[in-house]
Formats: sequence, structure tokens, C-alpha cells
Amino acid sequence: MDIKSKFPIFKKYPDLAYLDNGATTLKPEIVLEKMNEYYREYSANIHRGIYGISERATEEYESARVKVARFIGAAPSEIIFTFGTTASINLVASGWADKNLKRGDEILVTEMEHHSNLVPWQNLAKKKGLKIKFLPLNGIFLDISDEVLKNLVNEKTKMMAMVQVSNVLGTVNPVKDIIEKVKKINPKIVVVVDGAQAVAHMPIKVKDLGADFYAFSGHKMYGPTGIGVLWGKKERLEETEPVNFGGGMIEEVTEEGFRMASIPFRFEGGTPPIGEAIGLGEAVDFIEELGWKDIMEQEINTYKYLEEKIGGLAEMMGEGTIKILVMKGAHPHDVAQILDTVGVCVRAGHHCAMPLHQKLGLMASTRVSLAVYNDKSDVDKLIGGIKKVNKIFVKED
Repeated sequence: MDIKSKFPIFKKYPDLAYLDNGATTLKPEIVLEKMNEYYREYSANIHRGIYGISERATEEYESARVKVARFIGAAPSEIIFTFGTTASINLVASGWADKNLKRGDEILVTEMEHHSNLVPWQNLAKKKGLKIKFLPLNGIFLDISDEVLKNLVNEKTKMMAMVQVSNVLGTVNPVKDIIEKVKKINPKIVVVVDGAQAVAHMPIKVKDLGADFYAFSGHKMYGPTGIGVLWGKKERLEETEPVNFGGGMIEEVTEEGFRMASIPFRFEGGTPPIGEAIGLGEAVDFIEELGWKDIMEQEINTYKYLEEKIGGLAEMMGEGTIKILVMKGAHPHDVAQILDTVGVCVRAGHHCAMPLHQKLGLMASTRVSLAVYNDKSDVDKLIGGIKKVNKIFVKED
């Protein structure tokens, strides 16, 4: 199957080796066409107009909600459209945690979190006098031994925030097992999972995980930017306060007050990213049409080929679809710039995970992250670029 032919960017740049999928994935033609269709043919607001194109916009928008719900094994009423993973987690922090946590309560996070699943909790802790504890690493994996968890989790631990797949190391955390363990110690813990790096690479059924909230972004799963999802258990969503008040999230307003709309609409105040939500629905269709078996087989073959070819050219850390390269004598920014000269796109920096880099003893890293359209030819271009880096920076004894 020629997957690259489905992505118009490769028609403009046929030799492009795009290996920065952890930052954002490229968009297939069908997603772009679907969004263009909205803006050209029925670009009206939703839930408001009693006329044809508005009703069609509403239908397409709500159809996307149904698709996303099916995609992660949830009910449509549990799906909240946001602007991305960061906005979703901030909604949990401001709408649920700020309301339900009190001074002295504790939040458990992991040492591999993206800033989006750390900074909101640090900000809330500073505001409310909370304590943050860290679940430590053991190599590139989390230490989830009974001894460690019993030392970290107690009756004061009211929340846990963790990533399902690390955006630096590619580590796939056993989220279900971890949640079972911490809730066995304290059944009242509320768990929010950052699934941004997981949803494009493996089937997710949120209710099977045991989490209370699950957040992800459209642009990391072949959808548009500016659209994300927050899933929450019904009882957790009922305990959550909206953070955007105004049009679209109310049922009735008088001079004395207001009555909120039902869930999920009360969390989508203002005009939402309608075209982007519709595009996300089409991205779900794209993934389901490819099928998880073929997606995972393609990605596994590509990263195994990378592991075979890299040899001693660079030190490589990570598992699965995300790897970081450590090259002696070469700063990651220099590595990325040289790779760009041969048409290879990678990420250089701390990848919004400064504490993790500090833990690993790295000031920065070069990240290679794969998607379904990557193949052996992309790896060959990367290897050629790494050889070029070594020729420039590596001094022979």
C-alpha cells in the first residue's frame, strides 16, 4: 500500500523524510478535503441556525463527536472538544481539581511528563498549597514496584497524572496496571492520562484503562491543529466546572442568573473549532480505514529497520516509534540542521520535557518519531544524514 500518495505534502516534496511526528503528523488528502468542504459549502455556526447549512454543520460536527467516541470506546456525551491536549488537561486542572482539591492534598505525576501534564499541576499546587510527588524512572521505564507506589500513594493522594506514551522515550506505560495498583492503595484517586502520543499508534479503549480523564490532540493523529479531546467518566464530568462561560454553554439566562446546558455542551462555550472537529472526524475514518493491524505492522517494520541500520553511528535511546539520538561532539540543533540539508526532518531540543532531560543527564536531544507513512527509504535518508554529521563533528583518534 502506497500510504505516502494519500498525503499531498509528498507531491510537493517527493524526497521529504518527515520524522517529526511526535510534534505533529502530516495531513491526508481526505482530511483537507473534508475541512475545505465545510468552509466552502456549509460554513455556518452550529447549534444555532434554523436553516439548511447551519443544520448540516451541526450534523457534521456532532457526527465527528460520535466517531471520536467510537474510536476510543466511549459514549458521545463523554466527549468534549477542546483546542488540544494542553487545553484538555487545563480543563481538568481548573474545572475539576481546583474545585475538589484542598490544601495539603497530593498529586502524583511521573518523571517523564510533557510540560502540559506537569505545569498545570505545578500552578495549581502553588495556588492551593498542594504537594506534588514524582513516580521515578528506572532506565526508560517507570518504577511501578509495590514498594515505590506504597511510599508515594496514601490517603492524601487525590490525583495522578501520567502519560501513556512518552514523547521523548517512546515508552509505552502500562496505564491499566498502574491505575489498578494506585487505586488499590487509594480507591478515591482521580487519574488523568495524556494520550497524545498513543492515539495514532495503538487502539485505545478508555473505559478499559480505568482512568477518570483521557486527553489527546487531533494533530498528532493525522487531523488538524486546534482541535483536541477530553474524555471523562460521567460522574467526573458532573463534578467539573466549565472554564469558558457565555454563548453556547447555557440553557437559560435571566438577569438573576443562568442554567448551564447539559454535558458535554456546557464545556464548549463560544464558537468551537467547527471545521477542525469535522476534520478530526475524517482523521478517525482514515485511521480506521487503514486498520490497526496494517498501521502497527508498518511502524514496527520501520523502527526495526532503523535499529538494524543505526549500528554504531549514534547512540539511540527509546522504544517503539520514538527514539532519541545522542551523537558525540554534535549539539542536537546542529544535528537537526545538517539532517535538514538532506531532506530529513527531526526535532531538536528538550521536547517540552525539561525535567526528563535533566533526569537523563541531557541538555537536549535529537528526536526521531515515526508515523504510518514512514518507510525504509526515510530511514536510509536519515542514516545518510547521520553519516554526514559524523563526518563533520566526530574526530577520529
